[in-house]
Amino acid sequence: MSQPVSQVYAISIEFLGTNYRGWQRQQEVDSIQENIETAFSKIANEPIEIIAAGRTDAGVHASNMIAHFATTAKREPYNWLRGVNTLLPNDIAVRTITAMPTDFHARFSAIARRYRYITLNQPFRPALLYGQVTHEYAPMDFAKMQQAVATLVGTHDFTSFRAAACQSNQPIRNIHFANLTQHGEFMVLDIQADGFLHHMVRNIMGSVFAIGRGEQPIDWLQTLITAKDRTLAAPTASADGLYFINALYPEKFQNLLPKQRLSPIWLNLAE
Repeated sequence: MSQPVSQVYAISIEFLGTNYRGWQRQQEVDSIQENIETAFSKIANEPIEIIAAGRTDAGVHASNMIAHFATTAKREPYNWLRGVNTLLPNDIAVRTITAMPTDFHARFSAIARRYRYITLNQPFRPALLYGQVTHEYAPMDFAKMQQAVATLVGTHDFTSFRAAACQSNQPIRNIHFANLTQHGEFMVLDIQADGFLHHMVRNIMGSVFAIGRGEQPIDWLQTLITAKDRTLAAPTASADGLYFINALYPEKFQNLLPKQRLSPIWLNLAE
């Protein structure tokens, strides 16, 4: 008797990370991965493991996290989506599900990952956007911050922006672009690289804030990159403003994935 054949599916997920200890499943804490795996397992009527393109930290959000799973269960995409989203908490939603070739892997097939960091720079704290933006009340010199961020592009050793708990084998990353834009009182860092170290974007933003406040010169990021010393950089910025935006794949996979608009709408500020 032949064994059932597994189908690989790619899914895109959006979530607010405020109430979770990050993406990765852990004992005795609530995680994004555990919630999604539980929901899919119930719909599939078999254990499902969900593997994501990135492992976001506690409090970090996602507009379009790409993940995959394999299953022998036969369901139509609409039925997967309806069933899973009915079982998920209100701050996690699966946006799309797409059948993929068996060699697709959400993490290892990815050739780039993209994040956005949203800062609200105003004197009073936000209420409607509480937990969804990083609030900086002190006046910031946007021009200096923008100039500093531009120097990050290229291949560098990012040891100075790497968390002590980082498990990566090496600290060298290639940043494809790093654009800081301003929209009224919002500042949006749009950054893409071949990969990111643990806390890398938040550690970069902590030092960018120090430049914006006039505590450090414009070329400080370059000084820190050369120094390769995390203790010299600024404290880690809040997770509230950080969003995983997308993962990019080789053309044979990318063409199969549906094109995504960012959600929520205000994340489109930088486009």
